[in-house]
Amino acid sequence: MSKYLVADPPSVPPPGDRPRRRPDPPPGGGAPRHWFTLVPYILGTLLIAVGCVFGVIAYRMLHDHDNFAQSVSKTLPFYVPGPATVFGKDRIYVMLLGLDYDYTANDQPFSSHSRTDTIKVLGIDFPSRSIKLVSVLRDTDATINGRRVKINEAYVDGGQRLSDQVIGDFIGLPTLANGSRFDRYVIVNSNGLKEFVDAIGGLDVPVTEQMDYDDSWGHLHIHFKPGLMHMNGTQAMGYSRFRHDACSDPCRTKRQDQIIHLVIAKLKAQKINDILHLAQYIDILNRNVKTNLTFDEEKSIAWAFKDANVADLSHAETIGYSATVDSPNGELLIPDAAQKERIVADLFGSYANVTPPPVAALDSVKPSTIHVVVENGSGISGLAGVAAQKLKQAGYVIDSVANADAFSYDVSEIRPAARDPLVGERVRADLGVPGAKLSPATDATPGPRAIVTVIVGKDFAQAQAVAAPSAMTTPHAP
Repeated sequence: MSKYLVADPPSVPPPGDRPRRRPDPPPGGGAPRHWFTLVPYILGTLLIAVGCVFGVIAYRMLHDHDNFAQSVSKTLPFYVPGPATVFGKDRIYVMLLGLDYDYTANDQPFSSHSRTDTIKVLGIDFPSRSIKLVSVLRDTDATINGRRVKINEAYVDGGQRLSDQVIGDFIGLPTLANGSRFDRYVIVNSNGLKEFVDAIGGLDVPVTEQMDYDDSWGHLHIHFKPGLMHMNGTQAMGYSRFRHDACSDPCRTKRQDQIIHLVIAKLKAQKINDILHLAQYIDILNRNVKTNLTFDEEKSIAWAFKDANVADLSHAETIGYSATVDSPNGELLIPDAAQKERIVADLFGSYANVTPPPVAALDSVKPSTIHVVVENGSGISGLAGVAAQKLKQAGYVIDSVANADAFSYDVSEIRPAARDPLVGERVRADLGVPGAKLSPATDATPGPRAIVTVIVGKDFAQAQAVAAPSAMTTPHAP
């Protein structure tokens, strides 16, 4: 029997027959089915599907000991939890290393036993969605395995683990529970930058000086004239490696930072802000990167920072040197102690946005869902009450008004305990103090995670022009 059914052509009613006013009843009798009779079946199917999804989520929570956000992320790949949830903290420090390379007799590049031409420390702050980048010059003086050598030799002697220890100690990072100094590390090989720049269509780089250098063995040919130049991956890599000018390593480090900032700006301009594009670029990086960041962690950071302001991702400084000393291992750079102390303090200190987020993004945060604890850190009596009243009028729920731990706060401080990174920025905007600091919530932050602590500083008094004489008499009143 054929698997195809052949239908007879429709019959034509004989002349004089009236057309039917309603369709024939279905075979077997009964009333005709209307579309609304399918609704229960559709809803039932949806409920079964939702039940299956939550069943898988619950199973993973029990079997894999994941929290709810992690389980949902694995079950529903399009769901991306916030990085503070993924990492269990509001800020992480990342060691970023770029390996130099050489060529074999067969003209193949290799990076084994390489030194780290690029050494950078990243502070990534989730509540403020900002990043601070600190560069360490590769020839910086260091003691490694009892020898006085350049700090970039740590990777030769002990790979990532020794680099973590040496660079972490140099910066002053405390030891974590797993024995490392950094929360995560990223090690980029020689092709990483080249392939990524090519993937995003190249970069427009403003060249400020004539640059000429040829190294046939190292396949490095650099010839740039001053002016704006569109560079492909190979050219951008050569530009970031050039150090044959009067400034040498410090200027090379600045050029590396410049390329990083241009990459970020290019991604922002192209509006690379959906999961599919992020996954593609993460995949490109992972082919040339050694890291202990998981894919879910990379995806979470990328998604959380996709609409962050470029200015908040461009804070970069280099720890310079005040003197040099000759050694059997070459010229060593003695760090500028005062500058290093300032840069490290800034790295560990409060992070704040340089530019405000888009108005539409702030408007998405509803004050009625935010509980606020207002504390007086200014020493001006009644100032916390003024701030609390202002926030209450804006729609916030004020839980309490009290004194802070000290009356020495010149600058107001906002500690958003909620995981939404825009909560602190919305409170700061409604408080009317653009210079207020956004700081991660501490263990001392009272109440549940939905609470934001506002410590009112003297800058709020200036902004509000609180001039009543009675407000200055009793500094113990909040």
